[in-house]
Amino acid sequence: MSSPDTSSDQSPGRDTVGVGPHPRPWPDDPRLDPSLLADGDRRNVSDRYRYWTVEAIVADLDTRRHPFHVAIENWEHDHNIGTVVRTANAFLAREIHIVGKRRWNRRGAMMTNVYQHVVKHPTIDDLVEWAESEQLPIIGIDNVEGAVPLESSQLPERCVMLFGQEGPGLSEPAKNAAEMVCSISQYGSTRSINAGVAAGIAMHSWIQRWAELPPA
Repeated sequence: MSSPDTSSDQSPGRDTVGVGPHPRPWPDDPRLDPSLLADGDRRNVSDRYRYWTVEAIVADLDTRRHPFHVAIENWEHDHNIGTVVRTANAFLAREIHIVGKRRWNRRGAMMTNVYQHVVKHPTIDDLVEWAESEQLPIIGIDNVEGAVPLESSQLPERCVMLFGQEGPGLSEPAKNAAEMVCSISQYGSTRSINAGVAAGIAMHSWIQRWAELPPA
């Protein structure tokens, strides 16, 4: 994995975010980035990773990633993909899978994509082939006919949660590929909720069932 410009997600003028230059003498720790130690670290990372290189953060996350994967269809350049990626990072998904040949808008990811393993699949068939090779069931998330309520379902510990485009939802090939499709119960007048929000709800449902609470 190549190392991006560590200053690319800094926010000029927002000096309250992050930390400034590290006082000398600097810690003798190979995980730390000399440029961040010298200039300060304003990245969107938790305090435990201040001054760490991207590679060191990824290596540490790799030791404790959860066994669920997140996949999202990208046929119409959906702006929600960045939000899904950011949420997948927050809940520490094993990998993120973008299905479709279009480029996706990374702005909404807030640079969290550099700390995740992001895999592209040209078609649903390619995703299915990969999931079968890993013995991972595909669980669709969409409010469609025949879906079972997420609230009364138990997501498998090892699985791929598949989300569709904002608007049309899961494509027909995606619905056919899913071992099960779960819906999110709604009570208001809106026909659907934002795809990024739906992804967050589904991932948190998995967390509630399978994950241990992090240290305070």
